[in-house]
Amino acid sequence: MPSSTGGKYDKILKASIDVISEKGLDKSSVSDIVKKAGIAQGTFYLYFPSKNDLIPAIADNLITITLDGVRERIQGKENFWDILEVVIDETLKITDAHKDIIVLVYSGLSINHSMEKWELLYRPYYDWLEDIINKAIQNNEIISNINVKWTSRTIINLVENAAERYYIGREQDDTLEVFKDEVFKFLRRSLFRT
Repeated sequence: MPSSTGGKYDKILKASIDVISEKGLDKSSVSDIVKKAGIAQGTFYLYFPSKNDLIPAIADNLITITLDGVRERIQGKENFWDILEVVIDETLKITDAHKDIIVLVYSGLSINHSMEKWELLYRPYYDWLEDIINKAIQNNEIISNINVKWTSRTIINLVENAAERYYIGREQDDTLEVFKDEVFKFLRRSLFRT
């Protein structure tokens, strides 16, 4: 994320999320966004060449919010399973809060940007979870015969997909607590050291 003078970049991102959530990407204009942000239209173009260039920035922002929320909530927790519960809970919370924009981000990234860009945006989250998984292996909390890199990606993708199905796909046959518990138990069965 670029540094900004006076938080203008952050203002643009927040305004973009608000406007795009309300109107959709196609019906949102740069004029709408800068008006909401309280900045000049030229300032927008200092940070983003076009409206479509907002999509990876918004995706990066949502990933950062999720990872920052997880990191804050796991302070003092050492147990892998406690950390995994926080990852599941925080992902569900962020998905619920930003479900409208998440759909647009996915469609925008798939249309306008490559999978390499997507992977680059997720790299800090993947790397963080790889470290957590390696510590869990060293502490004999989980099985050791796994590919840590791919396990990290699989966990993040599985939890995000489950959250999206619950909030966006409207698969709310169970309560949120039952849903979280099922996701947790699935991952525990997959990784538990017997």
